[in-house]
Amino acid sequence: MTLLPFKKKYQIYLYGPVAERFEALATKPGANKSAILAMAITHWLDRNGGNELDDRFSIRFRAYAAQLDRFERDQRILMETLALFIRLNLQRDAFLPETDAATRARGTERFRAFIAEVGRRLAQDQPSFDPDILGGLDD
Repeated sequence: MTLLPFKKKYQIYLYGPVAERFEALATKPGANKSAILAMAITHWLDRNGGNELDDRFSIRFRAYAAQLDRFERDQRILMETLALFIRLNLQRDAFLPETDAATRARGTERFRAFIAEVGRRLAQDQPSFDPDILGGLDD
């Protein structure tokens, strides 16, 4: 003998327009008032039973997370550029005397080499600065 799931009887009151729509739906072939109400209540409970805050804010939180990721990436690029620039300037032992065509050409060459080095270090994830040192700056 198969046991049917426990059912509990409820008495409900529906306002005019809702009652008319419910009666019209229940008169269709294969329709059952109890099944219609059970499905409607189940749907309502599933929709409202979830974590409402997650439902409302999950899209916004994902957008904020993406923005923070981009901000972190941009900050890393800036820190790498600044660290490498400072290191190259401090390590430079000879300065060119005057600005002439040869000096400008040499400056352009150094600038291109600088940009290429920043790009290489970012691609290889080899920072010129120690992130642990930066953590101590907030204190």
